Amino acid sequence: MPSSNIVVAHAETGLVTAEVLRADRISPGFVRLTVGGDDFSRWRHLGFDQWFRLAMPVAGEATRFDRMSDRFDTRGYLKYLALPKATRPEIRNYTVRAFRPETNEMDIDFVAHESDDPAHAGVAAPWATSLPIGDRVALIDQGCGYRAVEDADRVVLAGDESALPAVLGVLRDIGPESTGHAIIEVPDAADRQPVEAPSGVDVQWIVREPGAHPGSAALDALRGLPASATAGPVSAFVAGEQQLATGGRRHLVNECGVAKQAVDFCGYWRQR
Repeated sequence: MPSSNIVVAHAETGLVTAEVLRADRISPGFVRLTVGGDDFSRWRHLGFDQWFRLAMPVAGEATRFDRMSDRFDTRGYLKYLALPKATRPEIRNYTVRAFRPETNEMDIDFVAHESDDPAHAGVAAPWATSLPIGDRVALIDQGCGYRAVEDADRVVLAGDESALPAVLGVLRDIGPESTGHAIIEVPDAADRQPVEAPSGVDVQWIVREPGAHPGSAALDALRGLPASATAGPVSAFVAGEQQLATGGRRHLVNECGVAKQAVDFCGYWRQR
């Protein structure tokens, strides 16, 4: 089974550059960077789980963004690979946590992975946890993964900490009359964040047990929802660790009878 059915939607804005204005460790598991600049006046703000390619300056001041493509399709990716490693930024996918057009600022939440093995620490987390105020970055808008089903009676959302910005963004921007369930798994109780959601949507926070496979508790909770949660037209979104994303979709489609096209899912990462 594929690990995602998210459609990539390239915006005409192309490459948008910004500067890290603020950096805060907002909880044990999250760092929030606020990036901004005049170039954000061109940003196509969509809300929901809008995501983007983030180019980070891991090469320090030597990093260059001016030779990157405005699109990250096959041609753009090949052009990126051809850039000299000494000046080439690292690129990862992230979700807009909040966007403020009145100040041209965007908040981006990074999961602060703790690992004694540098090979497992990744690239983005160490950079973000260094609180890199003043660093330059570049972003390529890729659209939204969640596609609301017009005639859906309710929503079903599930994600681990990597999908927290996406799930909270969907909850914030769906219609106020929406009903349904949202499940969010985090590694620490202090990682829970304020929720803007319709009163008819039940939001369940799950704190993962130490040593448990990420996403497994959220998947169990999804499987444990009452049959009424998926009766009738449903608009569903499942994201996070790959087994949660694919297992959640399989359950909703095969066990609950939700139409395949009504389930957007994405494996953001794989537990090693």
